[in-house]
Amino acid sequence: MRVPWWTRSGAWMIGILLGLSACTADQGASGGTSGTTSPSRDPAASAATPAPAPGAEIGRVLVYSRTGGFRHQSIADARDAFELLAEEHGFTVDLTEDQGVFTRTGLQPYRVVVFLHTTGHVLDPPGQAALRGWLAEGNGWVGIHGAADGDKDWDWYIGLVGARFTAHPAIQRATIRVEDRGHPSTAILPEAWTRTDEWYNFDRDPRGKVHVLATLDEHTFEGGEMGDDHPIAWCQPYGGGRSFYTALGHTEASWTEPLFLDHVLGGLRWAAGAAGDCRPG
Repeated sequence: MRVPWWTRSGAWMIGILLGLSACTADQGASGGTSGTTSPSRDPAASAATPAPAPGAEIGRVLVYSRTGGFRHQSIADARDAFELLAEEHGFTVDLTEDQGVFTRTGLQPYRVVVFLHTTGHVLDPPGQAALRGWLAEGNGWVGIHGAADGDKDWDWYIGLVGARFTAHPAIQRATIRVEDRGHPSTAILPEAWTRTDEWYNFDRDPRGKVHVLATLDEHTFEGGEMGDDHPIAWCQPYGGGRSFYTALGHTEASWTEPLFLDHVLGGLRWAAGAAGDCRPG
């Protein structure tokens, strides 16, 4: 029996359409240019939680720069530097000189509190009590340079810092000897770090009560009064929390110095809970 021509054409057209359909399906499965979503744009993959930005573990930081004594000219530079560090390393920073923040509720959002050049009397008794209670909850305190010249009649605070500032010579170059290369604040520093700053002398050698991270080599500058053991940066567990202090950072130039900023950033990280051996000794 002879098949009419339109029947043969219809079968032929159906075959073509089926072939095109199969080709389209193959292209979709192999990530081709059809409307099918390719594996590289899988919505499930796009929705995956991104890795935290470096520094995000620091959380939220309060930088307190109230002064009741000498006011360092570098405070403005330091505040700018903390904001830049926060932006670059994914944490949040709040800047204040208002001691009214130091309440149980006011300190609750912060993982780390920084005392930046806080000379003289900077906290009233309720603020002092709030700081002690906040630290006892396992939080971290960071003291920068002039923090060792604050609230000298408050014994708990002197213990928090580790020592009291007594005097300093003129600003000059000196060499810092890094003792602990495993701590976040000193891991990136050279073993012998020569730089310009204002070099503090203290009323005591804190070694034995704190973990010394770096010392000053008194053979490399004039005006040192502590002899062969002159700690300049240290850390310790204290009052149920963590305490990190560095005597560096007097000059405005310090706050644009990459190694110094890495030193400060590492101190923030440790205070926020990063690993680092700060057992006294």
